[in-house]
This record gives sequence, structure tokens and C-alpha cells, in this order.
Amino acid sequence: MFINNFDPVAIQIFSLELRWYSLAYIGGIVFGWILGKKFLSKDRELNEKFDDYLTYLIIGIIVGGRLGYILFYNFSYYLDNPFETLKIWQGGMSFHGGLLGVIAASLIFAKKNKINPFQFLDIVSIVAPIGIFFGRIANFINSELYGIETNLPWGVKFIKIDDLYRHPSQLYEAIFEGLIIFIILLYLKKKDFLKLPGLISGLFLVLYSFFRFFIEFFRLPDEQLGYLFFNLTMGQIISLLFFLVGFCLVFKKYEEVKRKA
Repeated sequence: MFINNFDPVAIQIFSLELRWYSLAYIGGIVFGWILGKKFLSKDRELNEKFDDYLTYLIIGIIVGGRLGYILFYNFSYYLDNPFETLKIWQGGMSFHGGLLGVIAASLIFAKKNKINPFQFLDIVSIVAPIGIFFGRIANFINSELYGIETNLPWGVKFIKIDDLYRHPSQLYEAIFEGLIIFIILLYLKKKDFLKLPGLISGLFLVLYSFFRFFIEFFRLPDEQLGYLFFNLTMGQIISLLFFLVGFCLVFKKYEEVKRKA
């Protein structure tokens, strides 16, 4: 069994701290931008627009992620402490909120540039698992979003939390929601699935929601919420909604292919 006692601060110069969580965001965005540019290398116009789109994307991730956490996970606290909303360096970001922010930013950018939003959303869906992977590794280093107690040989004791051995649910998510989804979508991209805009995005929603839903059974729910309807967590409930959206999108694209066949 493993004992987690990592320092959440990656680099410290005098009073300036650079945390692993910040590096995860930066790394995910940089690698995603590089890969996205590579995927669009054959389309000069979209490739050039991707640079401007990145600004919209970053704003969508940060604003959506923060607002999502506030609304979905800790609304009463931030209602009583509104100025705490701006302190994002203290943590408190929601993946689903960030995803909604990305979708909103993509729709705004697409309307402004008169393009199909899925031309970029499909690319983002392929590269997003890189950021998810880095983010969950950072969660593990920070001893946050940890799992329920376990006696399995790969259990982890998070010293900053307690003396119990727990499921390293952050690593489960890094592997399944990050690495495995990236491999699957990269394979589908090579099979020309990008030629049907929206299909990759739908598959991403389905795969992410599926993995997230089942992994959350091994993850301790947020303390301020606990278990909700049918003993499910907030993350599981939201994942079910996103799964339905993704399934409908994939089904719609499948019907389009059938009609063209």
C-alpha cells in the first residue's frame, strides 16, 4: 500500500507558489492546443482560427468550471460568502461546469465566425482527455477527491486526510477518463470520424459520463452534499444527464449516416 504525502506546491520562489493543479491546467491547454493545431493542419482557415478560439476556450473553462462548482456543489456557502467566488486559487472547479463553459464559448465563437461549432468541439473532445489526465494526477498529489476506504493492495493512505487506506479514485479517473478515452477517440479520428461533425463530441460525452458514473462508486462524495437521490452523488447525477445528451447526439448522427447510405 502507498502513503501519499506529496507537496501540492510544485515550484516556490520566495513567496510565489506554482501548484501542481495550475501546471495541470497549463499543461492540458498547451498540449491540447498543439495537438489541435496538428489535427487542423490540412485546413489553413480553421487552423488559423483555432488560435483565436483558444482564448474563448480558456475563458469558458475557467468561468464555467467555477460557476459549475458553485451552482452544483456549494451554492449555499458562496451565497453567504459571495467574495469567495473569485478565489479560484483556493480550489473549487467543476468538470461538468467547465464542459458547459466550453460548449457556450464554442457556440459564441462559431456564430461570430460563421462556422459549425462541432468543427472545433470535436477536436476539443479528442484532446480534452489530456487535460483530464493531468488534472486527476494533480488531484491525487493534492490529496483531494479521494476514494472510499479499501483493503485492496493498491490502497493509498492520504496523510493530510486521515490514517485510512482509500481507493486512489483520482488515478482511476486519470486512466479511464483520460488515457483510455484519448486512445479511443484518437483511433476514431484516424478512422475519419471527424468527417461527420458532432459524432466525436457525442462519443466523448458518452464515454466520459459512463466512466465517471461507475468510478464515483469508489470515490467519497463531497462532504457538504453527501449522497443524494437513490444514493448517487451529484457527479453521478450530472453524468447521467450528459450521457443522455451524448447518446442522443450519437444516435442523431447514426440516423444521418443511415439516410445517406
